[in-house]
Amino acid sequence: MHDLVSAAASLVTPTITGSEATQLILRWFHFLAGILWVGLLYFFNLVNVPFMKQVDAAAKPKVFQNLTLPALNWFRWSALVTVLIGLDYWGQFYVAPDAQRDGGSAGATIGLFFLVWLAVWFVLFMVVKKASPSGYLLGAIATVLVYAAGWVFVHYASAGKDDIHVLAIGVGGGMGIVMLFNVWGVIWPNNKKIIRGVLAGTPRDDAATLARQAFLASRTNFFLSVPLLFYMAASSHFSSTVIFGK
Repeated sequence: MHDLVSAAASLVTPTITGSEATQLILRWFHFLAGILWVGLLYFFNLVNVPFMKQVDAAAKPKVFQNLTLPALNWFRWSALVTVLIGLDYWGQFYVAPDAQRDGGSAGATIGLFFLVWLAVWFVLFMVVKKASPSGYLLGAIATVLVYAAGWVFVHYASAGKDDIHVLAIGVGGGMGIVMLFNVWGVIWPNNKKIIRGVLAGTPRDDAATLARQAFLASRTNFFLSVPLLFYMAASSHFSSTVIFGK
């Protein structure tokens, strides 16, 4: 009878390995942080930007102190957590096993990933900071750079050449790298300078320039979030969008 009960229990109780549990935990926190990050990104672009245009100068300190600063803090830290957990998951459970199985180099694949996507961010950063382009011009530049970086990664990744998880996340996650550096390199520091000036009662003379740069970086992130989410989903669905591109 005891053996029968044990056998029945084994049929209904799943066995979860340590690796599977780790994957579940990492994915869960990656999703939660990502929802918070993208949700706040949409809030800033769709709600906060038009709202701040209507706020009187006298009310701005209170809005900055009680709304904008807390939202920016959640925004920047959720961005960092999303990307760091995603990179750990991608490298540990997709790139490294593929490299071990197929003989490619995990280090070279991850190195190429950072090289191409940080190059994209650096060019966009210089354009935003030095040229103050129109939104349309910046969008065109970003489109060309993102397409080129994705093409290079898909064609020259050392490991995972036939693994949709490596390739699709290597494209979608790369846009996440650009977005993360926009947050920490432009959006947060520029807004921090503006807010500190207003709260101290000494608004900065370059506040309009800083605000314009932060807006361009944020709007770039807003539009990049759409293909980012698509390619992250393509790691499990729509594999032809990456494989046929090769």
